[in-house]
Amino acid sequence: MTNTLLIKLKRELRAKATKKRAKALKWFFKTGKGEYGEGDIFIGVTLPELRRVTKKYAEKVSLRDIDSLLKDKIHEYRMIALAILTYKYRKADRKTKEVIADFYLKHTKVINNWDLVDCSAGHILGDYLLDKDKSVLYKLVKSKNLWERRIAIISTSAFINKNDFEDTLKIAKILIRDDHDLIHKAVGWMLREVGKRSLKSEELFLKKHYKIMPRTMLRYAIERFPEKRRQEYLKGMI
Repeated sequence: MTNTLLIKLKRELRAKATKKRAKALKWFFKTGKGEYGEGDIFIGVTLPELRRVTKKYAEKVSLRDIDSLLKDKIHEYRMIALAILTYKYRKADRKTKEVIADFYLKHTKVINNWDLVDCSAGHILGDYLLDKDKSVLYKLVKSKNLWERRIAIISTSAFINKNDFEDTLKIAKILIRDDHDLIHKAVGWMLREVGKRSLKSEELFLKKHYKIMPRTMLRYAIERFPEKRRQEYLKGMI
């Protein structure tokens, strides 16, 4: 992809951006001082438009171009970079998937909001690690970087889809005392996904840990439980 085409890609996104949407996104993704998305810049592009532009340029973009987009201060450029990277990963042969997974790991510092993590971690890193050593996730989960910890737990969504819950539950246990709300939500979400496939596995975990789990984590984990069962957990009656 030439620099001219990269300029065209950005121009297309900007043409679909609105100030009103940018303002709303800045609020939604908590970009204020001291908030988790502090300093992130939005131009105001909808997800359908991002997908349309992704489809148009995905075959033309190189990893070098994706690197450039990921390092951009504008959120939507990083989002489309990850959308294209995910597209390339799905189309790749085994060797190229390894290259893409390694590239992903080298860019975790700029995968720096929950939507960026959630649209990519399971599809790329999680899928790549399905039949491989997963120790990299245990390094990420101990990171001081919020987003790397979220990458660790969200990556396990790929394992859950294969009915393999071991690493999800191990990483969830490590994160039980994490102090960030976005980790509480991510862990609760993954526990809920485990429960969709094996309620027994989720409840075995919850019975051991629910009394020390952050409230948000527990609420997310039991969201689909029958109301009576939910209340039993919330009231500590299990």
